Amino acid sequence: MQIDKTEMSIKELARGYTRDEESGQVVAYADSSGVARLNIRPKYQREFVYKEAQRNAVIDTILKGFPLNIMYWVKNEDFSAECEYEVLDGQQRTISICEYVKGSFSVLWKGSSQYFHNLPDDMKEKFLDYKLDVYVCQGSESEKLEWFKTINIAGETLTNQELRNAVYASEWLSDAKLRFSKEKGLAVLKGAKYLKGSALRQEFLETAIAWIVDSKRDEKICEYMAKHAKDSKNADELWGYFSSVIDWVEMKFPTYRKEMKGVEWGFFYNLYKDKDLDAKELESTIAKLMQDDEITSKKGVYEYVLSGDEKHLSLRAFSDSIKRACVPIVMSI
Repeated sequence: MQIDKTEMSIKELARGYTRDEESGQVVAYADSSGVARLNIRPKYQREFVYKEAQRNAVIDTILKGFPLNIMYWVKNEDFSAECEYEVLDGQQRTISICEYVKGSFSVLWKGSSQYFHNLPDDMKEKFLDYKLDVYVCQGSESEKLEWFKTINIAGETLTNQELRNAVYASEWLSDAKLRFSKEKGLAVLKGAKYLKGSALRQEFLETAIAWIVDSKRDEKICEYMAKHAKDSKNADELWGYFSSVIDWVEMKFPTYRKEMKGVEWGFFYNLYKDKDLDAKELESTIAKLMQDDEITSKKGVYEYVLSGDEKHLSLRAFSDSIKRACVPIVMSI
């Protein structure tokens, strides 16, 4: 792999910056004719996940003139690619910088809230002239993606699904992320109250794939992604399955309780979707069990009413000493 180091001013980087969350396209570093040369969010990248404090820390570092960590770009050898360069590592910092220049948020600077356009002219100039260290690499897809996984270990730790996304970038994945990985995406709107984790961190997507393959094993999830990355242009199958799971849950368990969040509903759907279940009877049993103090796992109530196995209830166990203490004392008269 060929790696070259260069310096990039913020003024150069932010030129032509646009961010379209609907399509997922984020670009910048436009040439003199206004054509963007940098794809900030290629297919293998995750969504913007910086919290406000992390985002503001990036701007504070620049305003103070302190150095930021090195960023990594890939130079595309494929002339049909949308942009000449892609961000391999540094997406979060790049978006934070460009959004600040755009005026999307303010930071606390010397005791007052400062948007970029409110800064004194000399501070604006200093900010735009700030130099970023960028390593530009060229190599095969496998080399680039392996390096992507390696250099991200030291940054904002990737989730397992984010790493898988780097390996199985495809039209299918782009469509799946559009449905499962957006803050206001279809999966969030339809089933967020039943899922744990974060859509942005790809955990909703990971859950849906695990359910459809009926396994949480990494190799099974990867096998599904590899197959569809090669053969499919859309994620209709995965979305249709996920929708069926949520529809089944809401039909059989219409009374929502907080304990339903994070239950592995897809696995239950796979086992019991064809079983003759009466929603009213299920609710009557669940309501009684939720009031039972001996049940320590209220979340397990749902699997119990489906399987009949008491182990899912985690019934309270009493030690021999407590049992003896609870034995009624019969007094002689």
